[in-house]
Amino acid sequence: MSLFSSKKKTTEEQPVVKAPKAVKAVAPKKVATTKAVSTGVSQADLTVLTKPRVTEKAGLLSESNVYTFEVSTNANKRTIAHAVKELYKVTPRKVNIINLPRRKVFVRGKFGVQTGVKKAMVSLNKGDKIEFI
Repeated sequence: MSLFSSKKKTTEEQPVVKAPKAVKAVAPKKVATTKAVSTGVSQADLTVLTKPRVTEKAGLLSESNVYTFEVSTNANKRTIAHAVKELYKVTPRKVNIINLPRRKVFVRGKFGVQTGVKKAMVSLNKGDKIEFI
């Protein structure tokens, strides 16, 4: 039974001699340079300002160039000012931040929680305007 034999036949093959190949001169490849097109608005700027806060008080304040926004909880004055500058193309004069804490409420016989929010009041220079559509 040679099928299960552990001995292998050794065949002697003569090594094949190959002729040396001619070396071709390779021209250096040109690297295509592409410029990154930036819109000027980063993803961080988009996440800082959650939404404009449209209330009666905010409407009255907007007449005196103070605009109110709801902002993310980890935002600070510097990031809010930068986001307003990039998104609305106006330079803020002053930024005030107010934390509205969560409140426990009792509605229809059940206890619940009214969510807290962080809001920013952004003051602009005279002549600057932000349009909310």
